[in-house]
Amino acid sequence: MPPPPSSSRAGLNGDPSAAQNQQPYYRSYSSSSSASLKGCCCCLFLLFAFLALLVLAVVLIVILAVKPKKPQFDLQQVAVVYMGISNPSAVLDPTTASLSLTIRMLFTAVNPNKVGIRYGESSFTVMYKGMPLGRATVPGFYQDAHSTKNVEATISVDRVNLMQAHAADLVRDASLNDRVELTVRGDVGAKIRVMNFDSPGVQVSVNCGIGISPRKQALIYKQCGFDGLSV
Repeated sequence: MPPPPSSSRAGLNGDPSAAQNQQPYYRSYSSSSSASLKGCCCCLFLLFAFLALLVLAVVLIVILAVKPKKPQFDLQQVAVVYMGISNPSAVLDPTTASLSLTIRMLFTAVNPNKVGIRYGESSFTVMYKGMPLGRATVPGFYQDAHSTKNVEATISVDRVNLMQAHAADLVRDASLNDRVELTVRGDVGAKIRVMNFDSPGVQVSVNCGIGISPRKQALIYKQCGFDGLSV
C-alpha cells in the first residue's frame, strides 16, 4: 500500500491553504521596494534643493560684497553729416515739408563696478516735437570692470514727410531761427556679471535734446539727462 502524500507536496499540487500562506510575503516585499524608491526620490530632491540654495547664497554674498552700482551711458558727441529741408510748394502750401537728416552719435559707457557689465542691444530714436523720424541700433557688448567704452551709432532719415503742424514749425524754425530742435531717446539694458551669473536686468532711459543749424550744418547745443533707473 503506497504512503500518503506529504503536506509539502500537497501544497505544491495546488493546496489553497498553502497559496494563501505565501501571499503576505509577496505583499511585504512589494511595499518595501516602493518605500525605498520614494525615499531615494525624496533624498535627491532635498539634495538638489540644498545645492540650489547654497549657490544662491554664495551669489548673494558676492553681490553684497561687490556692491554693484548703476552704469553710466551718455551721449557724448553729435556730428551733423547732413540736414536738408525740402519745401517745394512753400508759396502755395507752406504746411508741407520733408526732412532729410544724417547724424553720427558717440555714446560713452562708464562701468564703475568691480565686475563686468553685459549690455543688451539698445535702440535710439530721433524725434521732432514728439514725432519719430528715424532709429539707430547699438549692438550688445561686454564691458570690463572700471572701464570706459565708446560706442557709435548713426541715424539716417531720407525725406520724411511731416504732418501739417510739424511741417509749418519746421519751416519756420529752419528759415527764421536757423535752429531745429530734435530729441534723442533710447533705453539701455544692462546686467552685472558676477561669477558667470548675470544679475537682474537694469534699464537706463537716455533723453537728450539737440539743436542743429541747417545753414551751418552743425550742432548748436546738446543737453542730456537720464529719465531714471528701472529694474
